[in-house]
Amino acid sequence: MKIKTTSKKQCETVKVVAKKAPAKAVAKKAAAPAKKSVTFTVNADKGKEVYLAGSFNEWSTTAKKMAYKAGVYSATVQLAPGEYQYKFVIDGTWCADPENVNAIKNDQGTFNSVITVK
Repeated sequence: MKIKTTSKKQCETVKVVAKKAPAKAVAKKAAAPAKKSVTFTVNADKGKEVYLAGSFNEWSTTAKKMAYKAGVYSATVQLAPGEYQYKFVIDGTWCADPENVNAIKNDQGTFNSVITVK
């Protein structure tokens, strides 16, 4: 605050001039990376119960049921850019993706398939 006097004598009228503080720059939120449709497929016999489980759905064995068409089960999920681990659950058996050579050893002593979304 700036004080401006109108007279040189002490104890006379004092005019107070308040100035506004400069506006703070408002930080813009970074836009969330756009999610992309990613389709997972696996060959399995018709009539099987096939689910997609992974780090993107907290490894739920029933959250994403895969649909059967022409000898292939498939499921599409929306994923933000990043690296994800996943497996197929076929009739209750966990299976790494046989078509994906990218895998990482898990704490169960088996391997999880890995996909990178860009």
